[in-house]
Amino acid sequence: MTSTASSLVRPHGGGPLQPLLLTGAALTAEKARAAGLPLVTISSREAGDLIMLGIGGFTPLAGFMGKADWQGVCDTMHLANGLFWPIPVTLSTDEQTAGSIALGSDVALFDPERGEVLATMTVTEKYGIDKAHECQTVFKTTDAAHPGVKMVMEQGAVNLAGPVRVLSDGGFPAEYGELYHTPAEARALFEAKGWKTVAAFQTRNPMHRSHEHLVKIAIETMDGVLIHSLLGNLKPGDIPADVRSKAISALIDQYFVKDTVVQSGYPLDMRYAGPREALLHALFRQNYGCSHLIVGRDHAGVGDFYGPFDAQKIFEEIPKGALETQPLKIDWTFWSFRTGGMASARTCPGDAKDHLLISGTKLRKMLSEGEDVPVEFSRPEVLAILREYYAGLDESQKVKVELKGHSAR
Repeated sequence: MTSTASSLVRPHGGGPLQPLLLTGAALTAEKARAAGLPLVTISSREAGDLIMLGIGGFTPLAGFMGKADWQGVCDTMHLANGLFWPIPVTLSTDEQTAGSIALGSDVALFDPERGEVLATMTVTEKYGIDKAHECQTVFKTTDAAHPGVKMVMEQGAVNLAGPVRVLSDGGFPAEYGELYHTPAEARALFEAKGWKTVAAFQTRNPMHRSHEHLVKIAIETMDGVLIHSLLGNLKPGDIPADVRSKAISALIDQYFVKDTVVQSGYPLDMRYAGPREALLHALFRQNYGCSHLIVGRDHAGVGDFYGPFDAQKIFEEIPKGALETQPLKIDWTFWSFRTGGMASARTCPGDAKDHLLISGTKLRKMLSEGEDVPVEFSRPEVLAILREYYAGLDESQKVKVELKGHSAR
């Protein structure tokens, strides 16, 4: 629970954090009850959403959305009760399974990847959706080449809605230890440090020079920065979380002033929804206690589905007061050969020929193909860890990295 005397931003909705993970005797009893309930198998994305519900990251949601909430979120980015929410949080199943479940009954939500029941749910609603409508409103495309569209189109035909009781933390605390914090733990950490203004830096990549530059810009104006790395599933070719965390730790140890940043992770899968996902990133960072979200080029985008700064512009399109967490907008960043350091389009004169544009996709491509990486691209301690990872991959594990959209510039 969050103290009313907290100097941090309030959880979304203005009330206390609402973690849905049971503990103690209640957890033991519900696990025993779950053993006798019908099983509904869930996807990796739904499992990540459940774990976020469990830790309070999706405060104030009480479970998976019903049709009115789904429709409102798609069309206006608001729940039926008027609260701002930018992306549907839904659970689907096949028609046969849905037909066997009576409204008002309880089911156990089974995660096949972990081989465990993550939650129980009281099914209050069963409904079909227009998947193409969700894709067009949320992702701005119905192109099956978009990984988020593919994810939605492969969902079951029927959505199940209702409150959940979460039974597992997904193993994240055990696997990541001090690199994993719940919203309540992050808030306690920030308050212990005396931080009031905290910028979150969202990343699914090891940090290269542009990332380092973005975080250091934020450090200049904030009390601290939360380097918040995605621990859920990524797309093929992305660098796994354990390698990424090790590389980020090396960067922090060597190139940041002590106690200016906190590295942590969160359990969601990427949706690659670009602008709408930037809003979701800001929303749950508000629950973590962050006053700002760093929004740079092509935040949460994929390929060339979004403009490089669409994720910044969308914050101007939502109602004032929809979110307490605000964007920290930063322009194109690059290595300037003219000035001999990192710069941005707002701070550095000169022609494009004097600029080395740095992207995680370019870095992955060079490393996966065994190319030399320019010293301006990434710190040597980071590159050593990444080269070791790529050297350990066999041919079947290698994914061809293609430069598309803004990363190809």
